[in-house]
Amino acid sequence: MQRDAARALATAIADRLASPSDARDLGLARGWWPQSLAHGAAGVALLHIERARAGLAPWQRAHDWLTTAAHGQISAGEGSHLHYGAPALAFALHGAADQPGRYVRALDILDPHIAATTRRRIERAHTRMGRGDLPALAEFDAIRGLTGIGAYLLRRDRHADLIRAVLSYLVWLTEPVTDGGEVLPGWWTGLGPAGRPSVDFPGGHANSGVAHGIAGPLTLLATAMRRNVTVAGQADAIGRICAWLDQWRQNGDAGPWWPYWVTRAQLRDGRPSLPGPSRPSWCYGTAGLARAQQLAGLAIGDTARQHMAESALASALTDPGQLAATTDLSLCHGYAGLLHITGRAATDAITPALAGCLPRLLDAIVPNSAYTDQLAASLLPSPTDDFGLLEGAAGIALALHTAGTGTPPASGWDSCLLIS
Repeated sequence: MQRDAARALATAIADRLASPSDARDLGLARGWWPQSLAHGAAGVALLHIERARAGLAPWQRAHDWLTTAAHGQISAGEGSHLHYGAPALAFALHGAADQPGRYVRALDILDPHIAATTRRRIERAHTRMGRGDLPALAEFDAIRGLTGIGAYLLRRDRHADLIRAVLSYLVWLTEPVTDGGEVLPGWWTGLGPAGRPSVDFPGGHANSGVAHGIAGPLTLLATAMRRNVTVAGQADAIGRICAWLDQWRQNGDAGPWWPYWVTRAQLRDGRPSLPGPSRPSWCYGTAGLARAQQLAGLAIGDTARQHMAESALASALTDPGQLAATTDLSLCHGYAGLLHITGRAATDAITPALAGCLPRLLDAIVPNSAYTDQLAASLLPSPTDDFGLLEGAAGIALALHTAGTGTPPASGWDSCLLIS
């Protein structure tokens, strides 16, 4: 019954998002960003692509959203990244390329621009390292940085030299650096979590999360290794990141958890300032960090780490305090993200506990199958909301589709989250 309800709600949301013109006319507070994978048409296209590949919806819907995403001048320069511009559109198009020849011409046009921009970003990163400066989060993170671009390149499998250049950069990023007389991990940034200087973060911080921190590079390094795409020092880099996460792992009544970030003051004190875990989300929380370490364990054959990561995730999903802190349904920091990560982790798990968590997570999103249409309507955006992938209805529908069908994504859409 739960799977039936999940499929029904995913279908209802997809039907209500069938036409780009309907979404464009909503007057969204964020504006209309067709090229955005996170919040715009490129991300909604993924929902229709996945459903079309499963034979549940017409390809015309996917094509209409892709056409909307590609309308106008595509951003392919320094402002582009996995979630915006040419890489975002290419990611969606690649997911739609289920047959020989489909969208090949468009991808062949986009790929050289993505490659050129990526090479420039890698060169700038090496120049920055040579000066001994600390990185910006946007240099390396999964949303705006080289980790996100690397996720596309690994999925696309067309630029073997370029994905290895990204991996080599990430290996160097894990090397310790000295700043102000203190030894810091190489991903330490002098900025705040928002990517800007902040009086609340004097001396910067080391970010732990998947979206903007070191867990994103960890997942890319591990996923690439599992696919036999490797560079010198890759296993050592995975080990350095895992050692840092071990250093900052906290073990409480609710199981293991990790702080979202570490500041200079916390580094000197040797402990985080929070007394306990925050919400266990994909972007920053235990769910994303646990999946990253499960993948690392799988990549390097570390079953003890895999077991720890799976136990941490199961503990977070059964902790009333952490679940109470989860207040929305989104992929980024809500129940859809928890559902999808847990389903993916359960498939790879060596412990049975994670599969047992799935019915409760589904129930948090679809509490009553009799009200599917009303639920779908409530998840669609008002002018102040988001219909997109990371924080909106399209992402929720994709997680429900996967849970409802019980099969991995045919389009590979979730590789943009660095969890597969």
